[in-house]
Parts: sequence; structure tokens; C-alpha cells
Amino acid sequence: MTGVTEYPEGATHLKNTEMEGLRFKHISTRGELDQIEQANITQGLQWLDKQKSPDVLNEGFVCDLHNRLFGDVWKWAGSFRRTEKNIGIDPIQIVVQLRHLLDDARFWVENDTYQPKELAARFHHRLVYIHLFPNGNGRHARIITDAVLTKLLEEPPIDWAGGYRLENMNERRNKYIAALRAADGHDFSALLEFVGI
Repeated sequence: MTGVTEYPEGATHLKNTEMEGLRFKHISTRGELDQIEQANITQGLQWLDKQKSPDVLNEGFVCDLHNRLFGDVWKWAGSFRRTEKNIGIDPIQIVVQLRHLLDDARFWVENDTYQPKELAARFHHRLVYIHLFPNGNGRHARIITDAVLTKLLEEPPIDWAGGYRLENMNERRNKYIAALRAADGHDFSALLEFVGI
């Protein structure tokens, strides 16, 4: 069994002060943490499913969704990170960069700038690149990207896992991380292929 602070490739590392935000002090392994986070995510998805016409491209919704997905596990859920991470922009830029992303995404939707899956891939990449929260960014970004597709564009969600669990180390996760890293360098071809274009 791996400890709570042992991370799979590409995962965000938590600072000690952020680990103190864990609501369940008895958790001692990564497996136990994954299990309680997944239970919370399931509740968050049920909440999201009940939202008929949410303004998914709104900062308040972005934060509320993260809190719904992780708030039963982490005290800081739904709050922007204040620390540097192994990935992501300077924390002081998060609010501005998120606002730019949401404005850009609204423009893309209103002007049919991209086909739905390409819009979703570009939105997802920027959200992960900004890295809003101390943890849960990839899962949150996949879920809100699917909400953009299903609730805003009335399109089917992306098959992110492709039969795997992206939280576990596997070929699909490796392709996902490699595609995001290539997109960091403005090469979106692997990410577009990953989402099914």
C-alpha cells in the first residue's frame, strides 16, 4: 500500500499545510484517500446531474463544483490554491487567467469558433494548465469539461477513461498526460486524438 503523500505520475503534490485540510485524520494510504474522494465525487456528480441549465462558464460555478466534488474530504475544496505546485501557473495569476479562459470559452461558444470536442479539449487543457486548486484539478477539469459539452452544447461527454481508471497508472493515463504536455507547447494533435477527433 502506498502512503497518502505518494503520488502517481502527473499528480499534484500537496503541501503539509494543505494536507492538514484533510477532514479524515485516520486516512493513512492512497487507496483509502482515493476511496473517500470517489464517494464524494459520486455525490458531486449527482448534484451536477440535477442542475438543469447551470452557468458552467462562471467562476462561482467552477468553484462550487470543485467544492461539491471534494468538500466532504478537503476543507480547502472550492478555494483557489495559494502555493506553487509541480504544475500550474503562479497562484497570484489564477483569478485573472480563469477569467480569461471563461471569457474565451464564451466567445468560442457564441461564435462557433471550434467544433464541440475541440472546444472541450482546448478548454480542458487551459483549465488543467492553470491548475486552480490544491488538488483534484484533473478530475474537476474532466467533469466540468463534460458539463460544458452536455449542459451548454448539448453534446455527449468525452470518454476520458477509455475503459481504464485515469487515477491509476496505465497506458491511457500516460497518453492523457503526454497529450496535455504537448498542448502546453501548443501542439494539440495528441489531445484532439485523445478526445476522439
